[in-house]
Amino acid sequence: MSLLHDLATPILRGLDPEDAHGLTVRLLAAGLGPRSPSATDPVLSTSLAGLALPNPVGLAAGFDKNAQVPAAMLRAGFGFVECGTVTPLAQAGNPRPRLFRLPEDQAVINRMGFNNEGLEPFAARLAGRRPAGITGANIGANKDAADRVADYVTGLTRLWGLADYFTVNISSPNTPGLRALQTREALQDLLGKLAEVRATLTAAGDHPVFLKVAPDLEEGEVEAIVETVIANGLQGIIVSNTTVARPETLKGAARAETGGLSGAPLMTPSTAMLARFHAASAGRLALIGAGGIASGGDAYAKIRAGAQAVQLYSALVFQGPGLVARINRDLAARLRADGFACVADAVGVG
Repeated sequence: MSLLHDLATPILRGLDPEDAHGLTVRLLAAGLGPRSPSATDPVLSTSLAGLALPNPVGLAAGFDKNAQVPAAMLRAGFGFVECGTVTPLAQAGNPRPRLFRLPEDQAVINRMGFNNEGLEPFAARLAGRRPAGITGANIGANKDAADRVADYVTGLTRLWGLADYFTVNISSPNTPGLRALQTREALQDLLGKLAEVRATLTAAGDHPVFLKVAPDLEEGEVEAIVETVIANGLQGIIVSNTTVARPETLKGAARAETGGLSGAPLMTPSTAMLARFHAASAGRLALIGAGGIASGGDAYAKIRAGAQAVQLYSALVFQGPGLVARINRDLAARLRADGFACVADAVGVG
């Protein structure tokens, strides 16, 4: 089944990138997705902020914006799946074209702009899902919101109890001004208000809350973010979102398009940023490594840099859904070869 889907990947690459993605989601929703063997190598079992994961390889937000196919992606072999980004109100996002492949670079540029159907359809789908595995919700703010902090509060409140964890996304480069929420004062205001509302919600059970940050942070911002996150009771940080940087090595015809760059060129800078967060947090936070993962070696490098779990998305565009099983097999072999009994033993060893 995985081979069949991998053979379909070149066909999908012949379509407009956004059309190909929409078709993929529809096929998955119709039950035509790949299925990974149910048994997971025990060396990959791990814990992330109290969440038990069969393996540490997660699906990053952006693939399943409207919570249409989390179960299908869990069946494909992901250890956990993050849906979204979802905003309180539906929004169309930026004008098309807004998604660009750079095959020569194994990279993608997007300026989607938080296009999604809004909270209510998202919540209804999560409410109707069968507990097939760990599913998170990535929440954001509407582009034209008068009070963006209130949008995050609305998202957390509406979805509480429907997802296993939450990610506060303040790091997309495609919503003007959003990344300004990463500054210390703005971040304190946002996380402080989320902490207040979370305290009223925990009677129905608590859930981990993570912050997703950009890879383009300045000196001193890492430490400020870590301390603000800890002070407001969040459990972890996802490092990182897409980058606005454009490496001189890019060869793809679309390299000058505006938006966030993801894929292979992000691997090195995002892993360096992850190591900075690992040093600053000193074991006080769970860290999730994202950006550029396309192999078991990439996932292993993130773990050794300080990640308890990892996330990927862009590499699926070029390698197909069979990539997940290949990464897990390779990661398990690397852990054993280096004498680690479990993922946790390799976290942050450098």
